[in-house]
Amino acid sequence: MNSSVKKALKILIPLLLAIVFGWFMFSEIPIKTVTPYFKSADYYYIVLGVFCGLLSHLSRAYRWKFLLEPMGYKVKLPNSIMAVFITYLANYGIPRSGEVLRAAVLTNYENVPFEKGFGTIVAERIADLIVMMGIIILTLLFQFDFIYQLLKQAFQPIKLVIAGVLAILFLGVLVVYIKRSSSKFALKIRTFLTGLLEGLLSIFKMKYKWAFIFHTLFIWGMYVLMFYITTFSLEELNGASIGAVLVAFIAASFTIAATNGGVFFYPAAVLGAFLLFGLPKDASYAFGWIIWSSQTLMIFIFGILSFIFVPVYNRNKTSENTK
Repeated sequence: MNSSVKKALKILIPLLLAIVFGWFMFSEIPIKTVTPYFKSADYYYIVLGVFCGLLSHLSRAYRWKFLLEPMGYKVKLPNSIMAVFITYLANYGIPRSGEVLRAAVLTNYENVPFEKGFGTIVAERIADLIVMMGIIILTLLFQFDFIYQLLKQAFQPIKLVIAGVLAILFLGVLVVYIKRSSSKFALKIRTFLTGLLEGLLSIFKMKYKWAFIFHTLFIWGMYVLMFYITTFSLEELNGASIGAVLVAFIAASFTIAATNGGVFFYPAAVLGAFLLFGLPKDASYAFGWIIWSSQTLMIFIFGILSFIFVPVYNRNKTSENTK
């Protein structure tokens, strides 16, 4: 299979899955049951949620400077901001393609070598992954009784114990295998884990490490706050607990990372999580669409504006390059 076919499949398969999944979800919950919630929603909380999302993106753009400055690159903040929004917009077309464009923006307009710019983006993702893992662990601890009872209802306690023992044994065998094996799979896992550890340790060696850590926590804090605040836009969800919000937030976040911006999958993930907590079905699904639509609209507006204005803002730089 040649590279052009692979690239085409990477674009088409996620889109086809989204279309099929969307058709299935709307056959289960017709769109006419969702639209009334858009009309009755309190848009004050929706706008406030969008503002929190916007703050997180601006903070991400500012945080990037802390990784670039030690290498001798002092990029202009507007370029960093526009590169971030271009990233998010591009990911709606081809998942993870935005990171390449983000590094390319700095290469074109700030003379940052592509591999160095891309390396800082990878380091950022490692930091984000660590925080996401922390949120998952906190959620599991915070909702331990609920999750345990949920599993207890679905499985017998003895089966849970057996599954836990088997999981521990599997992890033990996997660790030994990764350490001793020279296979490509083991080497990839070992390289990933080594990079994860190096990325974490490099943060603490940075000149502005505490500022970087603050912005990382702020970014994810705004993500969660965005999600929580928006629940108040629907009266039916005013009773949503922080546990329900965290579980839904985690589930929805994975759909964004794995698909084209979470289209169709994001609302379904929110619905599935909220149903576990006994929240209304239609309102939960409508909320998923409300928060996804509002954040997507914000990304599209600022992303398109960034595509238009990044060459305009750097017109002097562009003219110098053409000489």
